[in-house]
Order: sequence, then structure tokens, then C-alpha cells
Amino acid sequence: MTLYPNLIREVLATVTYPGTKKNLVESGMVGDDIVIRDRQVELTLIFPRPTDPFLKSVVKSVEAAIHYKLGKDIAVSIRTEFLSKPRPEEDKLLPEVKNIIAVSSGKGGVGKSTVSVNLAVALAQLGYSVGLLDTDIFGPSQTKMFGVEEVRPYAVEKDGRDLIVPVERYGVKMLSIGFFVKPDTATLWRGGMASNALKQLIADADWGALDYLILDTPPGTSDIHLTLLQTLAITGTIIVTTPQEVALADARKGIDMYRNEKVNVPILGLVENMAWFTPKELPENKYFIFGEGGGKQLAQDLDVPLLAQIPLVMGIRQGGDDGRPATLDTDAMTAQLFLSLAQSVVTIVRRRNKEQPPTQRVHTK
Repeated sequence: MTLYPNLIREVLATVTYPGTKKNLVESGMVGDDIVIRDRQVELTLIFPRPTDPFLKSVVKSVEAAIHYKLGKDIAVSIRTEFLSKPRPEEDKLLPEVKNIIAVSSGKGGVGKSTVSVNLAVALAQLGYSVGLLDTDIFGPSQTKMFGVEEVRPYAVEKDGRDLIVPVERYGVKMLSIGFFVKPDTATLWRGGMASNALKQLIADADWGALDYLILDTPPGTSDIHLTLLQTLAITGTIIVTTPQEVALADARKGIDMYRNEKVNVPILGLVENMAWFTPKELPENKYFIFGEGGGKQLAQDLDVPLLAQIPLVMGIRQGGDDGRPATLDTDAMTAQLFLSLAQSVVTIVRRRNKEQPPTQRVHTK
């Protein structure tokens, strides 16, 4: 059988691209440079992006189709090209972001998201350019706390790549997996899928120039934390805890993760959340529902700064539920606490950058 380019195209028209449910020719994925040398075929397939999940299977399907239709003795050489440029190497990610701050704890329910959102808004109020990434893939909350649950981010083409544009609210650029999943449906993903989704929110987004990128991390020490440490050079972390012993024990584990010699991310300080309960009607009263001074003692034990003690007050909870962070109520005592926290973070980050070398990503074999 004599081989010629149109015959190869006919074969390629029998191979379906799962991304469009059409064949490769209809999908515009076959290059114009089909070359035939005796029983050797060289061709180019054009995929939307380098991370295309169907790339390997489509290449194998093309080879199998040519061998089945035209003969097993044909040598097939397939080049791949992409409509969008590949994402930058991880060492070159987010070159315009000056400081990356992880807000962490070893335990859920201690208020990491509340601290993250109010810290981000407070930094913006102080005049800094701020981004906030909700890295909790399985329990995202920032879309609710920013009041943007119905918003859907769009993409723009920049330098040959399609990039997600973060949603801007209260002077903060924000992205969350919550924009892309149904709010009432559980996200049933294995660790690898969650990590890949997180990498997309980091590397395939147009974050632009930022003074601070705040990472609202999930509880514990999980695949997500390892992905963050391997993907980004984190300037430092803020540990959030409540005063109770159970939370303090888990906070110690979170601190130990960042202080691990393979990680070596500086602990910027500790925030004791829900430090006491103050009723609106009795603003001078303090009720230590979860114990007294546990966070302060932990900070002393581990020789890290106590950045803030945030009380348990209705306004903070209500602000999160209503999508209007408490920091926006500038006359309230809690807003002043978060502004003070932001100022402390700025001071400590400056000192850290002056006295310590830049953090390196975690490299694993």
C-alpha cells in the first residue's frame, strides 16, 4: 500500500479526542507537516496545553490506528505542539509576589480562614497589594467569607497562556476551588487530583504584582501542605490556635512540620483565636470559655512571637457568614485587633527578610 498524507489524515479522522468528543481532524489537532519516508510516518499533533490529560492516550491511539489500518511495519514518529505556552518552572513561579505567608494550624475549627481573610483585608487597608489563596480543596470557605459565592472567575490570554483572573473584593485578589465546584456537593478527589487543582490555582492564575500572598491552608499536615512547600518558596507561616489543650497539641505538630530540617519555613508568630468571650452588651467582660492564656504560653514555650489574641465575639462570626469581614467595620474593637495583627506581620516579615535568607522550595526525589 502506497502511503500519502491524505491517507494518514483519513486514519486520524477515526481517532476521537475526548476533550471535544470529535475526531482529531475535526478538532483541528493535526498539523500540516505530515512527512512520509518509505514506511515511516512523521506528523504533529496540536493539543490545547502541555498539561492536557488526554495527551498520552491520544498519541497511543494514533499509533495503534495507523498500525491497524496501514500495517504494523510502519514506523510512527509523533511530535506534540501546544496552543498555550507551558507554565513556568516552579522556581520561576509568581516572580512578582514579594512575600508568601501561610496561615496554618494542626487542627480544624480554630479560625484559620477567619484570621486569613481579616489579615488580608487589613493588609489591603494598610495600603499593600494583597492576594489570598484558599488552599483548602475539600473544605473551601473563602467564597462565602468574601460574599462571592455566585461569582465565576474568567480567563485571559497573557504571554501565550490562558490564565485565571482572581476575583477582587475589598482590595484583595482571591481564588478558591469553591468557585469551580458545587457548594453542596462533596469533592471526592484523591490526593493527586487535589494537588493538581491547587497547582492550577497557583501557576495558571494572573496574580500579578503583590506585596503579600496569604495562603489559607487546610487543617493538619497533608498532601496539600507538601504540594505548597514543593511549589512555592514560603516566606513564613502564622500558626492559629485556640487556648484549649487539644488545639495547642495540634498547633505544636503544625509548628514542627514547618521547622522540619527539610522544610525550614520560619514561624512568624502565633495567633490565639477565641482567646475569650466578650458579650456585646458587656464589652469590658472576659469569659475564658476555652481556657486562659494557652496560646500565650505556647508562644513562650516555642520562642515565637504572640502576634494577637482575638476574642470570640459575634461580629467576627457574623462578618464571615455575611461575606463582609469584621475588619471592614473600622470603628469596632475587633477591626483594630486585626489591623494591629497586620502591622505586626509587616514588621516581622521585614525583619525576617533582612536577617534570614529566602526560603527554598522543598525538593523531593
